[in-house]
Amino acid sequence: MSDLSIELHWHRAEPGFEPGKYSAEHVVRYNNNYEVQADAAPDWGGKKENTNPEQALASALSSCHMMTFLALAAKANWPVASYHDHAVAHLGKNPKGQMSVTRIDLHPVVRFDTGFSIDDKTLEEMQDRAHRYCFIANTLADSVEINIL
Repeated sequence: MSDLSIELHWHRAEPGFEPGKYSAEHVVRYNNNYEVQADAAPDWGGKKENTNPEQALASALSSCHMMTFLALAAKANWPVASYHDHAVAHLGKNPKGQMSVTRIDLHPVVRFDTGFSIDDKTLEEMQDRAHRYCFIANTLADSVEINIL
């Protein structure tokens, strides 16, 4: 199997290193050429304009779910024209009392070529299959909810 990696770079910008008095802003580099400015979530002192690990987790799940759905739809000869999702990571305390991403909601909206339609039950079953086969969803186990609009 593949090993997939990123590079993360952080350096202290402040003269001292004390709790709550340093920036967590950093760079995540993908494939040695694409960089994303990352930070803590705004509630934890990060800059709102940067992405944060919780958003990145929701993005990874949404992307994996979409690619799995598209693969299954292509095998079923469904002419998917577009796919849109709004993924939301919810922060809270897990059963151990630790802060965590307690739930990730996906809200996929699928559009098909003109003249093709599928009933809601069949579409929901395909979304459920995509969820079961998605690598990231399998990694996260029980913290994912799919809300089909």
